[in-house]
Amino acid sequence: MNPAKVVRNKVRSLTDLPNIGKAMAADLNRLGIHSPDQLKGGDPYALYGQLCSVAGQRQDPCMIDVFISVTRFMDGGEARPWWKFTDERKRTLQGRDRDTNQR
Repeated sequence: MNPAKVVRNKVRSLTDLPNIGKAMAADLNRLGIHSPDQLKGGDPYALYGQLCSVAGQRQDPCMIDVFISVTRFMDGGEARPWWKFTDERKRTLQGRDRDTNQR
């Protein structure tokens, strides 16, 4: 959902979350996540690693940005566009994985 349209007290399904549409909700389902509450306290980098493993291939690193946005939102943060987390991801991953950090 577009972050500007998210109403925190009306979040019931994954697609009610900021930056989550049908495809991303399906990816979360593949990880065993079926409700927004399951994202509370989640580690966005671990979620990305799990998704890469389940998919059998490296996923777009921007997925990490989406995972950061939804885990932060579920931990009480504001609904923000996923790309607002790109610089944070790049700083966090700097030197850890040059390939993941390129986007």
